[in-house]
Amino acid sequence: MAGLWRWAVALLRGSLPVGAGLLLWFAVGTGEERRQETLKALPDLSPEVVAQRRNHNRLVMEALREAAQTDENVTRRAVPWRK
Repeated sequence: MAGLWRWAVALLRGSLPVGAGLLLWFAVGTGEERRQETLKALPDLSPEVVAQRRNHNRLVMEALREAAQTDENVTRRAVPWRK
């Protein structure tokens, strides 16, 4: 009987963090959906701004890709550096 009680207590102690994690996951998930809807409804989301952001993201990804492919420390380069 004592062994059964220990198993029940262990199961309860193990399920509490899992339950709390699931509740937090659902809370963050619903907040993320609302955030995405809010971002889609922003008035400053014109095609020009979107194109500008895509170009900026492309340039950042190119810089990261180049930094990953070289052994040189790219943070030590002079500021207006070109490829």
